Amino acid sequence: MADERGAALLRGGVSSPRATFLELFFDLVFVFALTRVSQRIIDDLSATRQDLPAEIVQTLLIFLAFWAVWTFTAWVTSRYEPERPEIQFVVVYTMLGCLVMAVATPRAFDSRGLAFALAFVAVQVGRPLFLTLALRGHPRRLVTIRVASWAAMSAVPWVLGAVSTGPWRLACWSLAVVVDYAGLMFGWPAPRLGATRTSTWAVLGEHLAERYQQFFLIALGENILIIGLSFSGHSFSGASSGAFLLSFVTTVLLWRIYFHRAGHLLTEAIRVARMPGRLGESVSWTHLVIVAGVLATAVGYELAIVHPYRRTELSWAVFLMGGPAVFLLARARFEYEIFGRVSRSRIIGVFALAVLVPVATRTATVLALAAAATVLAAITVADYRRARGQAPEQPHPAL
Repeated sequence: MADERGAALLRGGVSSPRATFLELFFDLVFVFALTRVSQRIIDDLSATRQDLPAEIVQTLLIFLAFWAVWTFTAWVTSRYEPERPEIQFVVVYTMLGCLVMAVATPRAFDSRGLAFALAFVAVQVGRPLFLTLALRGHPRRLVTIRVASWAAMSAVPWVLGAVSTGPWRLACWSLAVVVDYAGLMFGWPAPRLGATRTSTWAVLGEHLAERYQQFFLIALGENILIIGLSFSGHSFSGASSGAFLLSFVTTVLLWRIYFHRAGHLLTEAIRVARMPGRLGESVSWTHLVIVAGVLATAVGYELAIVHPYRRTELSWAVFLMGGPAVFLLARARFEYEIFGRVSRSRIIGVFALAVLVPVATRTATVLALAAAATVLAAITVADYRRARGQAPEQPHPAL
């Protein structure tokens, strides 16, 4: 009887592959959270702080914490029935924890470190523990026990870092993130219980693909929010207006490049893959880098809109050119995952952006943004010319 009640939580053959309204509601928190992440870097760059590399590492750790929460939630709702009250409780509980983390993000390495760490630990430990109880005697509870054990291990450096200051907090939280991602990467191995790689999980592939597509759109939504807030908070000068328009066009180009063929066929690729879980696991790491590139690009937007005439500093050029370059690199891997090949335009685009970095440091920020937009536009045109007159390409997952 306990096994049957636990089995009722698992995805069945009649489950809808579409994301539920609660999951879309959950995503709204991440629009706010990603904005807080970007704003941390923007504030550091605008202040030209001497400890900028350390500040960027801090922000990267915060971003990785948010990604760990979101991606595991996506796997939970692809593995378990999201319409069940128990799973809905897990989503709402995680949503609350993420909101607390987002509120604490601007001062996570200052006065709100304890709030950030405790909220993260509460989600990462509490979620698998609740699922273990809800699964009752079902064999799959061994998976959630392993996940909870690794979360409890990482909770120690998270809390120790929260009650520490300065470099000690950075060191402890870096260790905690390594533990969290090592568990995810190696399947949370435990004595006598073994490991359970997500690549072997039975998931609803269509649902998982849709969730990663939606998270990419969340990142673009954060870009739009940054563009609007930056432009509305400053004078409507000609250069700022030009940077505003270029930022919007660049965001549209990111959307177009992502969804061109590979982005549209992600769901189909997971459906036809021999090991959907393995492709889903690979795609999750790829989207981590894609979203990081989109967030870095958003940082460049604000710099160009607020300081359009200012000569581009090297640290600024890293975001103006590096953000799109990171996106293109990850998009190239994404294309390989779906089709088993990579378009030359992606590699040429990355090379062009790298070459433009020293050039950008001799020009105004609005011109640097225009150069990055031109590279992305050239790739979009190349995609269009290559696809014109050709039959729709079918996915051939490389994994």
